[in-house]
Amino acid sequence: MRFGILGPLEVTGAAAPTDGGREPSYAPQAAKLRVVLGTLLIRANEVVSVESLIDELWPDAPPRTATTTLQVYVSHLRKTLQSADPDNGREALVTRRPGYLLRVGADAVDALAFEDLSRRGHQALQASDFAAAADLHRRALALWRGPLLSDTPHGPVLEGAAVRLAEARTSALDERIRAELHLGLHRELVAELQELVAEHRMHEEFHTHLMVALYRCGRQAEALRVFTTLRQTLVEELGIEPGPASTRLQRRILEGDPALTRAGGRGAVRGAGAGTGTTAAKTAATAATAGTPGGTGRSPGHDGPPAAAAAAGTGAGAGAPGWSAESGALPAADPCFTGRTEELDRLERMVRRAPAGGCVAVTGMPGAGKTALAVEAAHRVADAFPDGRLYLDLRDGAGTGLPSDAGSVLERLLPASAGPGAAPADGAPQAPRVLLVLDGVGSETQVRPLLPALRGAVVLLVARRVPAGLPGLRSVLLGPWRPDEAQRLVGLFTGRAGTRPGTLGAAAALDAGPGLGPDTVAEVAELCGRLPLAVRTAAAQLAARPHWTAAVLADRLRDEGGRLDVLRTGDVDVRARLLDAYAACPEPQRRAFRLLSLLPPGRFGARQAAAALDLTEARASAALESLADERLVAVDRDGCHLPELLRLLAVERLALEDPPEVVRAAAERVCRAYAAAAAAQPGRMSDSGARGLVRLARTAYGAGLWALAVRLTDALGGWVPDDGEAVYALALEAARRCADRSAQARMRRSLGELAWQYRRVERAHELFSGALELAREAGDEEEAARAQVGLAELRLDAGEWAAAAALLEPALVALSAPGRTRGRYEASRARALLALAHEGPESARAWFGECLELAGALRDQRLEVYALRSLRALSLPPEGGSGPAARAVEIRPGLWRIHPAGVPT
Repeated sequence: MRFGILGPLEVTGAAAPTDGGREPSYAPQAAKLRVVLGTLLIRANEVVSVESLIDELWPDAPPRTATTTLQVYVSHLRKTLQSADPDNGREALVTRRPGYLLRVGADAVDALAFEDLSRRGHQALQASDFAAAADLHRRALALWRGPLLSDTPHGPVLEGAAVRLAEARTSALDERIRAELHLGLHRELVAELQELVAEHRMHEEFHTHLMVALYRCGRQAEALRVFTTLRQTLVEELGIEPGPASTRLQRRILEGDPALTRAGGRGAVRGAGAGTGTTAAKTAATAATAGTPGGTGRSPGHDGPPAAAAAAGTGAGAGAPGWSAESGALPAADPCFTGRTEELDRLERMVRRAPAGGCVAVTGMPGAGKTALAVEAAHRVADAFPDGRLYLDLRDGAGTGLPSDAGSVLERLLPASAGPGAAPADGAPQAPRVLLVLDGVGSETQVRPLLPALRGAVVLLVARRVPAGLPGLRSVLLGPWRPDEAQRLVGLFTGRAGTRPGTLGAAAALDAGPGLGPDTVAEVAELCGRLPLAVRTAAAQLAARPHWTAAVLADRLRDEGGRLDVLRTGDVDVRARLLDAYAACPEPQRRAFRLLSLLPPGRFGARQAAAALDLTEARASAALESLADERLVAVDRDGCHLPELLRLLAVERLALEDPPEVVRAAAERVCRAYAAAAAAQPGRMSDSGARGLVRLARTAYGAGLWALAVRLTDALGGWVPDDGEAVYALALEAARRCADRSAQARMRRSLGELAWQYRRVERAHELFSGALELAREAGDEEEAARAQVGLAELRLDAGEWAAAAALLEPALVALSAPGRTRGRYEASRARALLALAHEGPESARAWFGECLELAGALRDQRLEVYALRSLRALSLPPEGGSGPAARAVEIRPGLWRIHPAGVPT
């Protein structure tokens, strides 16, 4: 049984061909059945949820019977598959929660076969096996019979797959043509390329392929006319000029570069840049010294090596290197470079002022955009280095050695840095004239041997950590984007980021789209830890999925457990980039990094780290410095913190690598440390500190540390989180599990206060009454009195002054004992409100005055400000009118009551 989706849907089985020689098709006729089958085939051998299938069938408004209808469709499909394959067809479609799974072989679906052949063709091209690459890509492209599932309605899944596979088809076609140009098939390709450029009017690669093919056929004028047509199209429709690869190729055709006429067999690209003195090497050197970027390489916005231009027709021509790692040319400036104004200015000053032989480094955590900043700075200082700017990626080397292509780059560099003009007769030092950008520096041992030979050059290093031991080194440390820069990141999602004159891309014509404003982008940036690589990956995800909105992207990123999964697109994987830095550390550092994930998000010090690591503060401080050197922990004058995405990675690795008993013991140490610190400073809790306690309370509950979960919730001291009811309900359950009646009473009272604030009066009364009963059973006089205050406030709300007073009087007496200041404050506040409503301003002033004294004793600024505000309101003359504002009373900090008519104000 085989399936075809690269065109109209096809299902063929084991039946004999018809008289016409064609195999019978079992493809369902009903459009809805084709939708279900097509969706299952697109995600073959994966579980497709019922929800996804319903969205695909009814994108706008699914019927109420959608689930039942889907089950009917699946039943029909099973019968169809059984007809195609009586032995195994029905069993191929299985129910697997939360949906269905279609089991097929790797060669049973044409799309899977296409992707496999394309991948192998790409690998062959990278290995310079052009004959194999051309053959594999031809076989892959032959599988296409038309647009993906062209006879089937498309919902979100199929539409996204159609976009993805259409792009893969174009890439395979591009690579097949590259390989055939290397094989000297330029004459055979001209007609096909002319058809392709007519169909893809803004696809620069097809135009450059055609230019090379025509030039090799001796049709130079026609090749130049292709460039002119391309330029007119781009200028008229998008307002941009052709890219540097196309422009450079036009110049070489005008100059009649003989290197363009040579096709290459196996290994032609790799050999093109080898050796000095050849035409190819001279071409590369010219591009390097002129600082002309070539090819399309890797975007410098990521901290990875640039891609080599592997084929003829990309602006380099066969047998001549364009922009490549071998040629050493500086990558093109990133058109989407955004922010980093201060760091860029500082780096530019350092490079311009560096003496001959000097070193400047850009360091920082993975994904911070170090390469992008270095490349941007190198382009800005072009005037200071007239003999050129070169680029070498040391990540291609093994261990601490240099990559194999370093020799050819350095041979071109040495004459410029140490040639005849390097040592003037008067002995005066010569100004540096060459800039060498060394990317991916792992250690100073890679760089130190080069320095004596680079006396006339300035070296700009890109490294995660500062290469210690290099003389006179100055460095710029990169972290995440600053919060104020997040407001300027909308351009990354619309194509307008970092726009330079003449480089505004096609995406700039797009509107921001629904919900894609500065606030949404700022939230996405925060969820990405404001890490440039992550934010750009999120933007790429949104661009690659037309059915997503910015709200969908933000919602997916809010899930901490799946956030790193979302930040992966194409060959860019944020998790993998972070893992590289993690894996490069020795195990003691990796273990410390994992354990620090147990601390709440935000800043922490050596004391909190010591609890997580089970070390003394001095040793914990040393461990933090070591992790900071590896850029796994950020350190500043205010303390340390785990950058957000590194924190999520640490959480993942802790769950995967550490035994549960180790994690539980560390969690207990952390929870005890934070609970003790909060108890030592009651009433002085910041919002971030309170959110940290809430997170730790949940951690303690999950670890079965019931008493600690209660202590941490108690430490909130009246601070109410957004999900306050869930937090206190969890603590109530923890109190039940450890049979602490006083704690149960406290949690019920806290839940009662929340119910009262949400105007669920009956529920509040039930909770306060239960708290009072539990407190009395436990013999907890203070908690019983505080529950009475809660009940009194309910009576006060209902205008039952006598009942409220009867509850408050004994509560005030009980809460006058030493050590019960906070409870006494709440009782005095309720008594002040009773006086204001029933006795008059003078009595209320006395009680609010007591509130002020008690708030001062608690050192709780929020409560002090409330008491002062209430006293000031009593001193003001009553406002005229009878509207709601004239009857409003602030009953708690920030919480107002609008009095019913007839109640004194």
